[in-house]
Amino acid sequence: MTGDSWSSAVRRRLGLGRLLALGDVRDGAWITERAAVSVLRAASATLPGLAVTSLRLAPADPESRIEPSVPPPPTALPPGPLRITAELAALGGHPLPELTATLREALFTAADDRLGLPVSDIDLSVTSLLDALPDPQPGGPPPGPAEPPATAAAAAALGTPGVAHLTAELGSPIHATQAHLRVELATTRHPLEVARAVRDAVARAAPEANSVAVLITWAG
Repeated sequence: MTGDSWSSAVRRRLGLGRLLALGDVRDGAWITERAAVSVLRAASATLPGLAVTSLRLAPADPESRIEPSVPPPPTALPPGPLRITAELAALGGHPLPELTATLREALFTAADDRLGLPVSDIDLSVTSLLDALPDPQPGGPPPGPAEPPATAAAAAALGTPGVAHLTAELGSPIHATQAHLRVELATTRHPLEVARAVRDAVARAAPEANSVAVLITWAG
């Protein structure tokens, strides 16, 4: 790998943010922070009187060391409750307690109903009062589809309802290590439900694999 290609790969990996565990220890599913933040920002963009200017996700208990049931992607966070930390701008004249309560409820709901992320804490900070709100920040386009390998596992993943296409942000869309498979993909609906279905389908199609993990890099 040349210096330029190595630098590009590092920038691409950093752009994904943290790899967040979906569901619990048994689900074997992860989603990039970038994908999760895009969904959460979309939920907040519908709320009047405020604009989210910064949003991050991190473990609610950084000391927790819960082991997942399958090997995780490299540098992925372990399963466990998450904390959302967000900064927001608000329109002057709007009651801040009501604005933050509405945003907190919307983020909790989106994390659960649209993602399957176990969020236990939300910390909000109002950093500015404005006469007019800034334009919403674009979520960015989804990653382009990767060329799927001609394997039963790839065919099973692509045939699962809710899978938009396979992606290759961390390497091959179907990454095999000994008796473990990691499938990387984009979804068109609830990521955790799709990930569970993909794991079941791939396990049936590739019975030689002892375990299957799913990494979602974009959620529609």
